[in-house]
Amino acid sequence: MSISPRTARTSRPLGVVLASAALVLGVAGSAVASSISDFSAVAECDGDKGVIRVTDVDPLGVKAEVTVYLENNGADLRMVGSRTIKNSTTEGVTITFDEDWEPNAEYRVHIKAKKDVDEDLPILTAPAEACEKADTPPAASESPEEAADDEPSKEPSKEPSKNKKSPSPSASENTTPAGTNENNIPSPEGDSNLAETGATSNTGPIAGLAAALVALGAGAVYYSMRRRGASTR
Repeated sequence: MSISPRTARTSRPLGVVLASAALVLGVAGSAVASSISDFSAVAECDGDKGVIRVTDVDPLGVKAEVTVYLENNGADLRMVGSRTIKNSTTEGVTITFDEDWEPNAEYRVHIKAKKDVDEDLPILTAPAEACEKADTPPAASESPEEAADDEPSKEPSKEPSKNKKSPSPSASENTTPAGTNENNIPSPEGDSNLAETGATSNTGPIAGLAAALVALGAGAVYYSMRRRGASTR
């Protein structure tokens, strides 16, 4: 069967049309599906704490579930957490997992987006240096301002302490010179002897009475002897 030149000329544009249609369908098919390449993950510091961030740049906004696991020798040691990304855009939507990661720690990030994606991202390795912890200065017992305010108050406090000490009394005010009484009159020798012997001020009259009695007794003896001599004669 021979093909007329007219038919051959019309068949070429038809092939081009079909190829173009297939290309358009392929592009359209890829546009309605998510890809693992739409996702990325990074381990970094947020201040002094470690975090893991996962970003989705799927322009279709397909809902995706993200799960992060800590790895140990190729096996899941524990699950860090699981979160869902909704309504992603070409600018990207990022979710954050709080994870105080150790240097060089490894994490497995699994992505599941409907029937389009159900696989892991490449193993995520944490940085070689841990996040720097903020140095907390030790609490001072007092601030420099308080110390400066206290200095003037310390100096005056020393003066009253000196004034509280009473001056020592002089010898002329509190002590009486030896050998003198309150009126500075020397005590009679007789009084001193009476004090030593225990006698009282009545010793003088008693001594006088005793002398009188002795004299009276002597007179009586003399008178009796005279009478006796007269009777003998």
